[in-house]
Amino acid sequence: MPDLRCAEVRARLRQVWESPQSLNPALHRQAVTREIAGLLATLARALEGGKAGPRHTAAHVATFLMRCIFCMFAQSVGLLPPGSFSRLLERCRANLPGLVPLVGDLWHTMDTGGFCIALEAPVPRFNGGLFRPGPHGGADPLPVNVDELGLLIQAAGKDWAEVEPAIFGTLLENALDMKERGRLGAQFTPRAFVERLVLPTVMEPLRIDWDGVRAAADRKIEDGDTPAAAAFVRDFHAKLCAVRVLDPACGTGNFLYVTLELMKRLEGEVLDTLAGYAPNEAGRLDLAGVTVDPHQFLGLDVNPRAVPVAKLVLWIGYLQWHFRTNGRAPPAEPILRDFRTIQEADALLAYDRTEAERDGAGRPVSRWGGRTKLHPLTGEAVPDETDQVLVLRPVSGRQAAWPEADFIVGNPPFVAGKDLRAELGTGYAEALWAAYPELPPSADLALFFWWRAAEAVRSGMVRRFGFITSNSIRQVFCRKVIAKAMLGKDALHLVFAVPDHPWSQGVGSAAVRIAMTVAAPGLGMGRLLHVTRETMAAVPEVEVAVQEGIVNADLTVGANPGATERLSANEGVCSRGMSLHGAGFIVSPTTAAALGLGKVPGLEAHIRPYLNGRDMTGTSRGVLVIDLFGLTETEVRQRFPAVFQHLLLHIKPERDARATSGPDSAQYAKYWWLHGKPRPELRAALRGLPRYIATVETAKHRPFIFQPATLLPDNMLVCIATAEAYYLGVLSSRIHVSWALAAGGDLEDRPRYNKTRCFDPFPFPQGCSML
Repeated sequence: MPDLRCAEVRARLRQVWESPQSLNPALHRQAVTREIAGLLATLARALEGGKAGPRHTAAHVATFLMRCIFCMFAQSVGLLPPGSFSRLLERCRANLPGLVPLVGDLWHTMDTGGFCIALEAPVPRFNGGLFRPGPHGGADPLPVNVDELGLLIQAAGKDWAEVEPAIFGTLLENALDMKERGRLGAQFTPRAFVERLVLPTVMEPLRIDWDGVRAAADRKIEDGDTPAAAAFVRDFHAKLCAVRVLDPACGTGNFLYVTLELMKRLEGEVLDTLAGYAPNEAGRLDLAGVTVDPHQFLGLDVNPRAVPVAKLVLWIGYLQWHFRTNGRAPPAEPILRDFRTIQEADALLAYDRTEAERDGAGRPVSRWGGRTKLHPLTGEAVPDETDQVLVLRPVSGRQAAWPEADFIVGNPPFVAGKDLRAELGTGYAEALWAAYPELPPSADLALFFWWRAAEAVRSGMVRRFGFITSNSIRQVFCRKVIAKAMLGKDALHLVFAVPDHPWSQGVGSAAVRIAMTVAAPGLGMGRLLHVTRETMAAVPEVEVAVQEGIVNADLTVGANPGATERLSANEGVCSRGMSLHGAGFIVSPTTAAALGLGKVPGLEAHIRPYLNGRDMTGTSRGVLVIDLFGLTETEVRQRFPAVFQHLLLHIKPERDARATSGPDSAQYAKYWWLHGKPRPELRAALRGLPRYIATVETAKHRPFIFQPATLLPDNMLVCIATAEAYYLGVLSSRIHVSWALAAGGDLEDRPRYNKTRCFDPFPFPQGCSML
């Protein structure tokens, strides 16, 4: 009752009933983290300079900010005297030039340990490489102006003990990256989603091990042998402190940090149990440095800016956990250690050197680097043509080596197979395909990571791996790779899978759909999760239903369609449609008329209606396509000069420009007036048939729709062209009509049948019976 006299207590009780989510600590930590990252982005922008010209390099600014960040965190958790760094910055308001020597003295002392004159207090030894003199003028900080100092003081005043490392890394990287600052505050992965993958990948097998150790220890306690029980627990703790977890595309370390915290929770249970058997021993282990710490978490990433951020995230997360569980007792010195477990490296491809790709004229080839700018007229974001990246070709490419690890977990980058050349360069894509002959060129980039991890599990080097991939992993060309890994002598099985899961990068950002897969060696059962409800709020909520059984390569439980054998009788029944390799082949009815359609004899056979997947499943564009299959270049020029001129202007330059970009490009350039892949096998199958069945190659809900044979299908349509399919369609239409007559319908009511596509416009061929 006396507590109710406190206004703060009464306000909290009101929140419990009126707005309980406002008490959610995750919301508070996200808000604090976004606010801090926003301040850092503004400061980074100012220190790098703007239109007035550059002031400091991006690398120097990043080093300066990360050192400042750690000082702010250190004063919040008590590694530095509380508020000491903030007071030092405040003293510099009246003496701006003094900031460089004062903060520089602090950083030098933090590297070596000892009495700090700037703080007038002793400072523990931090080391770990963060404050070690480096290539940017040693530990000297950057000079700042009054406004920049104000931003530093404002950031230092925040509660850094409440920063959420699982999202802070991504936000900090974006704050340091000019290309990403526009998305700051939205770009982070919800922690709950990361845990959904980490738990079955790493924690489930570790907890199974722990359950076995506890059972053995309990038996020893029943026998009265307490020292033996303590020995069992002590041995398990030593093994836990030696477990290694690898993220081969670690980015800023979010997955590694979440795994670290979950393993620290398990360690807490282990030490509590050990304390019951051997009082005071658990505390001695922690003080001696025998504990789960960042040296067990290994990461690779090609982004040089992400690597130091990942190291910082791991140490901040580790120290947060230490002070939450040990109060103000400092960890063993040095506070930070440079384990060199997070490395800047290409996880897929190793090579001796790179050479610049060159075009036909010998000039270096570049590609767009990803930065956008606002169009001066429309105001929309468009590619910045000045942001160009040199395209490099690896020499002597081979599979890159991965560090030894017990578990592999992460979210590898997704680049669709069809985009590998454009995104990574022709040379890199070809070197990648050559280094991984087991994978089809159509596989997306994440699948290369999946295959490498699967091989590590199959060989017995890794206990489990779990990855986030695009939900297209269920499609045919991807699941073939998974099925191959699940078969053979050293097979593996999926112990956990979610085929379709939301993966928002944060509040206000676009949501994408992903799949989660966790694999273990041998044969066995697994769990398949289906999302039943999702709410993408500030703290996202996703409810799932669970199926148990053997999880198939297509991420289903039950009958395995992927294991069916090929029927020889079906050979040649299906074919994809035309692959144009040039948008200039597609013309509107107006353009077709200008080219002579309806006036030039014979042209109607070569300008035909055209259909792609969106035309078939949505609203058709009503376009036509130029199709000159069967004609030579001379015949086209003589018979259809206007069409020849049109393709000469709109197709030939593009084909010539790409003549050296791929193995088939020279052929495309030689036969420039024809479609890249004109599908002669489909044309032969359609000969004599009035229609065929078409379905979209990639579709969540698959329709099969009759199309007239005069209509030319696109590459994204799969076409079934057989006489049996035609007769089946006729028969089903007649049955529909017969059923309508039996129900009292009228054959004169043909429009109704046409609208529902039940009435068949094609008659039976002469001599063909109904049966």
